[in-house]
Order: sequence, then C-alpha cells, then structure tokens
Amino acid sequence: MTNHPMEDYHFVDLVEVKGNELGLFAIYDGHLGDTVPAYLQKNLFTNILNEEEFWTHTDRAITKAYEKTDQAILSHTPDLGQGGSTAVTAILVNGRKLWVANVGDSRAVLLKGGEPIQMSIDHDPNVERSVIENRGGFVSNMPGDVPRVCGQLAVSRAFGDRNLKSLLRSEPDIKVEDIDHTAELLVLASDGLWKVMNNQEVVDLAKRYKDPYAAAKQLTAEAQKRESKDDISCIVVRFKA
Repeated sequence: MTNHPMEDYHFVDLVEVKGNELGLFAIYDGHLGDTVPAYLQKNLFTNILNEEEFWTHTDRAITKAYEKTDQAILSHTPDLGQGGSTAVTAILVNGRKLWVANVGDSRAVLLKGGEPIQMSIDHDPNVERSVIENRGGFVSNMPGDVPRVCGQLAVSRAFGDRNLKSLLRSEPDIKVEDIDHTAELLVLASDGLWKVMNNQEVVDLAKRYKDPYAAAKQLTAEAQKRESKDDISCIVVRFKA
C-alpha cells in the first residue's frame, strides 16, 4: 500500500449561510485512485447546501445531495476513472445541532456526556449481504481478508465504483444530535484508525489535548504505532464549553 498517492482527503470549513454559522467537516477515503475523493472534496458540501430543503428537511436534503453527487460522478466516469470513495460528513449548525451522514467505513464519533456516541454506520458487506445478493452479487469471506463485494470492495456503500454500482448504494445513513454543554469533541477518521482503536480509546486519547490539531496528530501516530497499514485521515473538532 505504499506505491500509490494518498487517497484520503479531508475538508474543514466555517461558512455563514443566511445568517447561520455552519461548521463543515468531512473525510473522503478513496480507492482505485484519488479522483473521486478529490471530486467529493470540491462538490459534496456545495451540493448539500444548494438543496432547497436543507433548512426545512435537512436529512432529506443530505440524502438527495449524496445521490445527485454520485450520479454526477458516474456521468463523469471518463474523467474520474473507475474508482470510488467513502464519505463521512458532519455539519454543525450554529454550534448547537450536529448532522452526520456517511457511506462506507469512514466513521464519526461524538464525545458527549462522557460517553462516545458513534454517529455513523460502518457499511460492511457482511451486514448488507442480503441486499448485495438480491441484486445479483456475492460477498467473499477469504481467510485472512476482510469481507468484500464480489471479492473486490471492502464496503457495501460508496460513491463511484461504476463496475460494481448495480450492487452498491450511495444512500447515506444520517444521525442528528443536539450539541449541549456536555458535548466535548467530535472525531472523524478513515477506517485505518478504527481498525486498530475502538471508539472509547479514540475519545480518551483525543480529550487529553486542548488543541484539536494536536489531538488528530496523536491519534494518527498511535494508529501507526499499532501497525495500521492504511493511510489515515483524521479530524478532531472541539466544542466551545
């Protein structure tokens, strides 16, 4: 896994929209090249915020934007190639409400009330095996390897992946949480972190550092120390007390 460009992309921005302050955070973990995560980095949040229903039916708007973005990626296949990407996106509205959506196995974990709350769902091929089989595919479970869709892809939902698209969904799982005085931090990271550290270990390490950048750096270093073989992208968001 060393002879390829970094396929993980992240996104962090603070924007004001219609008098509301939005914190935008995302991890995009690509496979078979970096063109799809690079496209998501440029376009996914724009597409979400352009949805008419964003302020009234946020979950519906996010779902529509994910699916429209996937359609756009598939229609750009000559430029973007056959690769794909996971995504986990977090939108913090006025510091008070947190919307998290994901496809694939990049994960978001919120530390609130002293407990880690997993805000995303890992889309594992074994979990969605029946959906894949109903669409004419199969899930391989080879010794020493993770479950894979048709022996290829280790996630059951993704952006892109034209060759497997008839078997994969790009519909996100979405979770919303109120951010109150008990909410301390949010960690978003690609699967390389979560393969070697559990949610509790991650938030325990992250909360030792006041500086979120230092916390993210330490999490990445710890995962590498534990011999994570993947590229790792990690974002830590600290909430104001």
